[in-house]
Amino acid sequence: MPTTPQEAVDYVRKNKIEWIDLQFTDLPGRLQHVTIPATDFTEEEIKNGFGKLDGSSIKGFTTIYESDMVLFPVLESLVSLPWSPSVARVLTKVYWGGGKGRFERDPRYVAETAESVLSSEGYTSYYGPELEFFLFDRVDIDVKTPQQGTGYKITAREAPWNGNGGYIIRYKEGYYPAPPVDQLMDVRLDIVQTLTKHFGFVIEASHHEVATAGQGEIDFRFSTLVETADKLQTLKYVIRNVAAKYGLVPTFMPKPLYGDNGTGMHTHFSLWNKNGKNMMYDPSDEYAELSQTGRYIIGGILHHARSLSAIVSPTVNSYRRLIPGFEAPVYVAWSKGNRSAVIRVPSYYKGMEKAKRIEYRAPDPSTNPYLAFSAIAAAALDGIKKKIDPGNPVDTNIYHLTPEKRKELGIKELPRSLDEALDELESDNEFLKPIFNSSILETYIDLKRDESRTIQMYPHPIEIYYYLDV
Repeated sequence: MPTTPQEAVDYVRKNKIEWIDLQFTDLPGRLQHVTIPATDFTEEEIKNGFGKLDGSSIKGFTTIYESDMVLFPVLESLVSLPWSPSVARVLTKVYWGGGKGRFERDPRYVAETAESVLSSEGYTSYYGPELEFFLFDRVDIDVKTPQQGTGYKITAREAPWNGNGGYIIRYKEGYYPAPPVDQLMDVRLDIVQTLTKHFGFVIEASHHEVATAGQGEIDFRFSTLVETADKLQTLKYVIRNVAAKYGLVPTFMPKPLYGDNGTGMHTHFSLWNKNGKNMMYDPSDEYAELSQTGRYIIGGILHHARSLSAIVSPTVNSYRRLIPGFEAPVYVAWSKGNRSAVIRVPSYYKGMEKAKRIEYRAPDPSTNPYLAFSAIAAAALDGIKKKIDPGNPVDTNIYHLTPEKRKELGIKELPRSLDEALDELESDNEFLKPIFNSSILETYIDLKRDESRTIQMYPHPIEIYYYLDV
């Protein structure tokens, strides 16, 4: 991968690139782009940046009277596209126009700030997100005339409502079935081969997930905060483009199906010091080989779990996933292996320092990864600084505990809606402020409030079914 302007220009010439796709991420987390001729991708222009962005047209960015923005390439991300070899994509950093410096609401800037704050405290953080998604054959949506009805129809070859050739996957029985029951293995392999051959990924696993109708997961090798967020955006980008080749419709929506598991993004997190020591690991700990620092990290995330929800579970649909009975976390608790808790400490191996980490199970793929990983880091640092005790682990199935028993154990619930989560974020955000500037927090909350209000205005078809005769 190129690291200097000269190397980038040489790469473009060597690979006969004709077009450069400048990509960046908006505040909600969607990848955006603008394409320029490769002849404009010179050393001088790379150093000066590309004044190609009207920030007023991007969600969460800026107003119409201060809209000129400049994109500076992250040269290490420059790569030719296998599905369009004459085009090379490159991720970018967003700056104000007029030489006014970095744009403070660029999500990547927040992630870079998080890494700087961690470094100043003597730490490096690592993230390993498990990205789940669906691959549908077709999705028909009708919202054009709400007064005449709204609805959607999902067509999926594996689904019991329209399975192909008898190889169906029943609800909640999609975990690890071998082909031909798993009818999308070849598509997932095409995705991972594209990632490894062209984008430099190290893939750890690819498999079918629990839900029917084409739910899959792809896991890549953990890395540092900004690099992992970059890779996650690249992974979603590649999934979408490879799926399009097969005529499939990918979605990272947290809960597209009624009655089956939703789509999560369980995020593995570890913290290391400058001497290369895993701050989470203590071989003398009998419960989970977890250090006191590791417990403080868990304490920080649990203490702020309800406000973190507004960032890591950031859509109205996210809270249709976070309900009991579908392997999604609902309760603010931790455990060694209990998947009903919001944090678990994986214990596949014993005596292995490099493997010690926590798994935070609340995030879903609709999150902006730059913001999500930064918020996790902020909560972890707050836990360490304030020595927040996480309480005792809960090793029983929390779903089966009575409300009285949960209250006795001090187990709180995650928010039940996006509005509730935003209320929590408004009242609990001081821990974020060393990393998140007030501008991005205020804009983010306003954006999400508006999103929630808009969706609340639409009657849902199931409401007509339940309430038409009241």
